[in-house]
Amino acid sequence: MSTTMFLDFEKPLEALYEQLEKLKQVGKDGEVDVTDTIHELEEKIKAKRAEIYSNLSGWQKVQLSRHPDRPYTLFYIEQMCTNFVELHGDRNIADDKAIVGGLGEIDGKTYMIIGHQKGNNTKMRQYRNFGMANPEGYRKALRLMKMAERFGFPVITLIDTPGAYPGLEAEERGQAEAIARNLFEMAQLKVPIVCYIIGEGASGGAIGIGLGDRVYMLEYTWYSVISPESCSSILWHSWDFREQAADALKLTADDMFSNKLIDGIVREPVGGAHGNPELMAKILKDHILKALSEIQFSSNEEMIAARIAKYAAMGEYSIQDNIEHKDKKANANTETHYNEAIAQGQEVELYEDGDLSEDD
Repeated sequence: MSTTMFLDFEKPLEALYEQLEKLKQVGKDGEVDVTDTIHELEEKIKAKRAEIYSNLSGWQKVQLSRHPDRPYTLFYIEQMCTNFVELHGDRNIADDKAIVGGLGEIDGKTYMIIGHQKGNNTKMRQYRNFGMANPEGYRKALRLMKMAERFGFPVITLIDTPGAYPGLEAEERGQAEAIARNLFEMAQLKVPIVCYIIGEGASGGAIGIGLGDRVYMLEYTWYSVISPESCSSILWHSWDFREQAADALKLTADDMFSNKLIDGIVREPVGGAHGNPELMAKILKDHILKALSEIQFSSNEEMIAARIAKYAAMGEYSIQDNIEHKDKKANANTETHYNEAIAQGQEVELYEDGDLSEDD
């Protein structure tokens, strides 16, 4: 347990784990039977973990989504697929290492699997550009999706990025166009698409491979147009208010589901996906297969129409109540202004629309 990283809100667990390690060492080195004590402490750890994770804030879930031990796309592919052939390059500029993709076999059926890859250590994170894709990454993803369409393979995307790479060279090569093109093409792709946010889902970098027939989030992930830190720096000119920003952005899986922006939540093992990656991979695999089995349409045209309608319906609202509220407020202000003018001895004329005209 010495290599386990504990987040700030997990400090009570860290102390308990230290006690557990010491007890195990005592039992190993001495002749004292500490089996019962170890069992009691393990049960205490389970209870404390359940207590901590039962009431996490938005910012705490953001922290969990970034946990360095959290499994990434290639881990899930390795666990879910019996065979996987990675495909490289956008056939134009380069092979972007921040997005991986290829053909994978799950339970005897072939799928096109595409996802962000951050890297498991400092060297690999630099190699993968911390999961921040360049335009060629999104164009590679689109090339693989069009290949899947040609051969009739369903598409699975796994999203985990702090955002599309914001460098000058990325903008020069058409970062915004590459993401917009993916949205345009994914909306019309003639094969089923299921998308999963497995970590961070930041802005266009996430949506660039995130438009699908079904979109799901793992329990301790986030999905938003902006990160809490960036939102805080814009509104308060400091990162110090990132916790308030995280709550205001409504970026958690529960928030997104309640706002009907995703189709469901994939529950993680207690303690998060990083606590039991193998179990999380099994849960994700079962969920993917179930989700794809539920996408049943009589024709590709019907599937595409339903996909487009799904996104067209997002953000619909009525402003009638707001108008009535504003009218009432305006009328109240007019009456107050009228009374004040009369009290000051001013002559007041009311126009037909209720506005005031004052003559001294």
